[in-house]
Amino acid sequence: MNKIIIAIDGFSSCGKSTMAKDLAKEIGYIYIDSGAMYRAVTLFALNINAFNPDNTINTHLLKANLDKLNVTFKLNPETNLPETYLNGINVEKEIRSMEVSKRVSPIATLDFIRDEMVAQQKAMGKNKGIVMDGRDICTTVFPEAELKIFVTASAEVRAKRRYDEMIAKTGNADYQEILKNIEERDYIDQTRKLSPLKQAADAIVLDNSNMTIAEQKKWLLDKYKRAVSSSN
Repeated sequence: MNKIIIAIDGFSSCGKSTMAKDLAKEIGYIYIDSGAMYRAVTLFALNINAFNPDNTINTHLLKANLDKLNVTFKLNPETNLPETYLNGINVEKEIRSMEVSKRVSPIATLDFIRDEMVAQQKAMGKNKGIVMDGRDICTTVFPEAELKIFVTASAEVRAKRRYDEMIAKTGNADYQEILKNIEERDYIDQTRKLSPLKQAADAIVLDNSNMTIAEQKKWLLDKYKRAVSSSN
């Protein structure tokens, strides 16, 4: 059976990463979380104090330290799922914090950051057999992907999911703050000049506002089987 590239784009907190991870595990593909890569860069920027007091970015400092930035993924032997490493340190938990969430969109708009990340992502897909999710995977990174999915859900539903996730992990969350953050990220992602979030013309739309994880899984597997069959 031929291996293909599966590209998944969509809004923040739509559950893209969860469904992409599950699909990759189910079909034996490699999962690459592009959003986690930009979150790792954001954490790196925080660590080197590349954010000014007014939250603007010291691009000169960040660019000068790019050679010290290394983002990788390693499988967790217990869950068999990939986790994000920044310079050899597991940062999977740290990159999901609100401190990072508030700053990741501006980082992702920087052309030199996107150029570096896209180059790494393209290299990862050279041999196919990957599932990658993000904001511009279908349109910029892998426009040639055999299967393209665009995921959406209402801002309120996404905020509730993010709220529940943070409560489960940390026991502390503010729904209104999360909703505001999601709405702001949606605006930035859709209006940025470089690789804005938009649906690829040949992408299949998945509105999962009222779908269960099991329903999503069945839907994705069906689309995967059809795409593989068409590629043979």
